[in-house]
Amino acid sequence: MVVGVLTVRLAIYEAESLKDKRRVIKSVKDRLAHRFNVSVAEVDDLDSWQRAELGVAMVANDGRFVESCLHKIVDVLRGERSASLVDYHVELL
Repeated sequence: MVVGVLTVRLAIYEAESLKDKRRVIKSVKDRLAHRFNVSVAEVDDLDSWQRAELGVAMVANDGRFVESCLHKIVDVLRGERSASLVDYHVELL
C-alpha cells in the first residue's frame, strides 16, 4: 500500500473576504475530489483571505500511479483561473 500526500499553497488574489476565499476553495476541492478520487482538505491559512494551503491524499497499491496522479493534480491547479499555484510538495509514504 502506498499513500501519497500532496501539499499545495494557493494564492487567491481576487478574494476580498473569507466568504470569497471559501467559495473558491470549495470549488477547487470538489473538482479535485471528483475528478481524481482523492481526499482534499484545507489545512493551513484558514483565516487568511488570499492564501490557502490544501492537503491532498491518495492511497493505491502502485507508487508510480500515485505519484503520476498527484502531479496531474498539480498540472490542473497550474491552469486554475480562480487561484494561483504558489508552491507544492509531493510525498509518498
